[in-house]
Amino acid sequence: MESDTLALFDKAFKVKRFVYIMLNKPAGILSAAKDVRTKTVIDLLPEKIYRRGLFPTGRLDKDTTGFMLITDDGDFAHRILSPKNHVFKTYEARLKHPLEDGAAERLERGITLSDGTACLPAYIEVLEEEDRPLIKVKIREGKYHQIKRMFAALGNEVVALKRTKIGDLALDDNLKSGECRKLTKDEVARIMKD
Repeated sequence: MESDTLALFDKAFKVKRFVYIMLNKPAGILSAAKDVRTKTVIDLLPEKIYRRGLFPTGRLDKDTTGFMLITDDGDFAHRILSPKNHVFKTYEARLKHPLEDGAAERLERGITLSDGTACLPAYIEVLEEEDRPLIKVKIREGKYHQIKRMFAALGNEVVALKRTKIGDLALDDNLKSGECRKLTKDEVARIMKD
C-alpha cells in the first residue's frame, strides 16, 4: 500500500494514496481482479503500476474493448458505477445491419429489453452510415450485456463494441490495446464532471 505520512500534534499518521489507472482493454480479456483459467485486466498491468487491492470499476464483456478504469478506491468506484450519480459511459457499437427508421428515437426514449428489463434513455449518434453502421451510444447504467441487448431488442446485432469514454474523460488515443497508464488528479476529477 502506498501512503504518505502526516504529522499532527506530534503524532504520525499514515494516509493511503489511491491509484487510478486507465487501461485500453483488448478483446478476450476478463474484466475481473483474478481468475484461475482466464487472463484478467489486472494481469495486464506492468509491475511498476501493479499493487495489491486493485480491481476494475465495472465490467466490460470479454469481447468488448476500450476504456477500463482500475483502482483501489472503493468509494470512487461506487460513485462511478451507481446510476443515480449519472456518470455516463460512451461506447462505439458496430452493427450488423443499418438502423431502421425510428430505432435511435426508441433508444433515446428508453427501451424495454426482451426479458422485460427497462433501460434508461440512451444518447445515440450515427458516426458512420453504411451496411454495418458505427453508432456512438452514451448510457449511465451498466446492465448485463446492455448495449448488445438494446440493439437486439431492435432486431439488430452488435458485432464490435468499444468503450471510449467514462464521464468527461476519453480513452487516451496513445494507449495501444493492452496498454495502461495512471490518471492525473485532473483526469480523475473529469470522470465525475460529466
